[in-house]
Amino acid sequence: MNLVPMEGGGWVTPGVKDFQFDGNYGIDWLTKPAIQAILAAIIVIAFWLWASSGLKVKPTKKQVVMERAYEFVRNAIARDTLGRDYRKFLPYLLALFSFILINNWFGELFFSMFPTFSNIGYAYGLAIVTFFVYVGAGFAKHGVGGYLKHTLMPPGVPWWIMPLIIPLEFLSNFITRPLTLSMRLFANLFAGHLVIMLFVVGGAFLLTYPDNLFFNVSGALSLIFSFALLGLELFIGALQAYVFTVLTAQYVSSSIADEH
Repeated sequence: MNLVPMEGGGWVTPGVKDFQFDGNYGIDWLTKPAIQAILAAIIVIAFWLWASSGLKVKPTKKQVVMERAYEFVRNAIARDTLGRDYRKFLPYLLALFSFILINNWFGELFFSMFPTFSNIGYAYGLAIVTFFVYVGAGFAKHGVGGYLKHTLMPPGVPWWIMPLIIPLEFLSNFITRPLTLSMRLFANLFAGHLVIMLFVVGGAFLLTYPDNLFFNVSGALSLIFSFALLGLELFIGALQAYVFTVLTAQYVSSSIADEH
């Protein structure tokens, strides 16, 4: 977050430009969000490999903590939503929740201070992966033709209204779902990070404003309040990881259900 002075002692308001990054090491696409996404994937893989190693009948303290994290996704998301079919999709849901959570919490870590999914391209990418998961699950369960009929033609609807229902169902299941899934994640992370930037950059500007005690005190209060916002963003980051994972499980459930 850079404070850029303007002529006359002003400053540049934080905005979209602060969410754009240049490439690194001569590679255009290797931006800060890309590095964070790669690092988060490595952390998720390493964490769950470490968590699943050396398991004992009488669990150690480490094992108890890891099992609680695993059981949260298994019981509160996968099993409750998918029923008896939850085991097939549990690895993806567990990886998805962990990956989103770490990337969201990058925004509260002082060495990064940027939530990966406040860049909409990464939210789109994750939503596309989820799209292929729930559509692929439907194809595997019902076949291509059976899944399209299952998805686009709700039972009990009169035949004469189908020309209206089919386009609406197609729009809802194949267009709106991935768009809203990505936009919900992006918008919450983008807005939260922008507010924190405003308080930090504005607070720093006011704190160092010459010969104005009121501005200086206001800047100090703004910086203090920004720490409370960081704590709130930790919660929102976890909440959005949960919401995205729950909706993914619900979409998979609707794809593999025997009835629409």
